[in-house]
Amino acid sequence: MIIPLLILATLPQSGLAWSQSIWPLIRDAGVTSTPSRSCATYYRSSFTPLCSSKQDEEMSPLSLSSPETSKPSSSSASSSSSSSSPIFSEEDISKFCKGTNAFWKGLVIEPVRNYVEIRQGGPDSPTDIFSKLIAPPEVPGLSRPVWFTVLGSVPTALGWYGYYKFSVEEELFQHELQTNENGYVSGCGGYGTLFPFVFGILLGFPLSLLHVPGGELILQSAGLWILAGQVNLYRRVNELCFDDEAVRKELLSGLTLPGEAKENNNDPEPPLHAWWALLPPPLDVVVGLRQVHFLSEYWRIVRGDPYDKDIIAEELFPFISSKRFTLKEFVRKPSNWFWFTTNMKDFDNIDILKD
Repeated sequence: MIIPLLILATLPQSGLAWSQSIWPLIRDAGVTSTPSRSCATYYRSSFTPLCSSKQDEEMSPLSLSSPETSKPSSSSASSSSSSSSPIFSEEDISKFCKGTNAFWKGLVIEPVRNYVEIRQGGPDSPTDIFSKLIAPPEVPGLSRPVWFTVLGSVPTALGWYGYYKFSVEEELFQHELQTNENGYVSGCGGYGTLFPFVFGILLGFPLSLLHVPGGELILQSAGLWILAGQVNLYRRVNELCFDDEAVRKELLSGLTLPGEAKENNNDPEPPLHAWWALLPPPLDVVVGLRQVHFLSEYWRIVRGDPYDKDIIAEELFPFISSKRFTLKEFVRKPSNWFWFTTNMKDFDNIDILKD
């Protein structure tokens, strides 16, 4: 595990510049890569949305990029439209996501659709482990800690993780529909995210095995689709963590890396590097586990559920729940890796690992 980390961490900044170059493309496509602080809407134990302030709405990326609020003067329109106007508007992206979700939902048999239909969370939400493992998605989303996700995924050879992926995507899709005043969404939901990948594998694998032209292309397209969806999921989790000041403070304030004082995190960063989804294992697994943890904690807070320590994320593998770190920080701080390395000295004296 350590060898690929050392190789990646010792790359010069220019060697990782490609990762930064994709964000202007994402931004120009109408999807922001930075957390949105625009919406103070979240749920408490009563599951009643709280309204955001008018000032927050006016400062949101949605309102700034909407046709109603982004009307440049005639003198500057010609010079700025080509450089600052997004390729696709928020509305265009939302229509694409909704259409994709509806199309793939229509291909799923009715009994399955009825079973996994989104439900309103409340007193009837499952509490025991087995019921929660097979529960349909809810809004607000169910809290699924890392230990719980591992418990469902390992015995099923990651089969249950597919259901986890479907559920969290569908919960975020419905959450955006319910909390965004304009009803815009920025993800394709459980149906639109998971099923293109599943159908692509089921169709592409036998075609590729039989050397039928197009089989490899279908497989590669399926992989690219699920990878793009994963990057987008991490982006949206970052936004959720900054959606409300009270949630942000409870979720992120006080997070540190080993050897740091809590006072150093008065201005917390988003918990995930979304582009790490593009990195090879184990780094893509690192950010994936962090996504599971922080999304679970977000839903726990907004649902008003009591805190329950996640022994895997907070004790056995402390990097899952710590403050966000760079590649070099991850490599040079073995004290943040595993429970049995917490007393190891950090590699702060190695020049190539310094930021």
